[in-house]
Amino acid sequence: MNRRRYVQMLGVGGALSLAGCIGDTSAPDETGVSGETLTLATATTTHDSGLLDELLPTFQQLFGARVDTLVRGTGAALRTARDGDCDLVLVHARPLEDTFLQEGHGINRRSVMVNDFLIVGPSDDPASVAGKEPIAAFEAIADAEATFLSRGDRSGTHLRERQLWDKAGIEPAGSWYSESGQGMGNTLVMAAETEAYTLTDRGTFLNVADDTLVAHVAHGIEDPPPLLRNEYAVIPVNPALHDVAYPLAMAFVGYVTGPGQTRINEFRIADEQAFRSLEPSREPTFRQYVPSDW
Repeated sequence: MNRRRYVQMLGVGGALSLAGCIGDTSAPDETGVSGETLTLATATTTHDSGLLDELLPTFQQLFGARVDTLVRGTGAALRTARDGDCDLVLVHARPLEDTFLQEGHGINRRSVMVNDFLIVGPSDDPASVAGKEPIAAFEAIADAEATFLSRGDRSGTHLRERQLWDKAGIEPAGSWYSESGQGMGNTLVMAAETEAYTLTDRGTFLNVADDTLVAHVAHGIEDPPPLLRNEYAVIPVNPALHDVAYPLAMAFVGYVTGPGQTRINEFRIADEQAFRSLEPSREPTFRQYVPSDW
């Protein structure tokens, strides 16, 4: 999906339904979940990057099920799950995930993949942030009062942005700082139009941004520094609290942490890897399943 196509799709709405099959793969005759519908509330970045278009058709083929996706920021996705209006979430904000788990709304969290956050901005780099560490880059933007566009939507990206400002000891305010209240794709389009800096995930930046915006702070997906590491997890909604399609949700967990890992690793945008899978190890990290402070 290129930027022009993305902009055309912005008016389609927040819900996306993918159905049908790919290739010659045949769905099993008896899966126990065939014919059911799975409702997935997902961070905008997995949609705006194009990754879901790669992952979902094969899952639907394998299990004979339909996936309806609700595309919204992580905070809103978790609210949807708390209300029992989805079967599982695919999100990327561990502090919010921990609260969700502690309150008993979600169970069986699994880490799925990582990429990195980027600090992007106009090509002429008016705040001279290129090559700086993330906190120093935010300090330079504030010192120069260079235009910065925040998502402002309590998404995973917005929470990481707020963490960076807090680490820098800065409370951003004034005419140079504004909020889009939109998803990542929309925010990047707006940042390009207003020549603003913003924080974005790698996948959406590769899929949406044109040459108006440049990634001035980018450490890569193999080993980004902790402040730029962007981990995604899948969490089924607790069937003890809500009437959800739990067996199908767990089938999806198995898919994205199993055969789906290959598709995640092979997913490319303009020949660049957008996500790195977190393949199972011989010694699993069991702390991924529960709140990180337990």
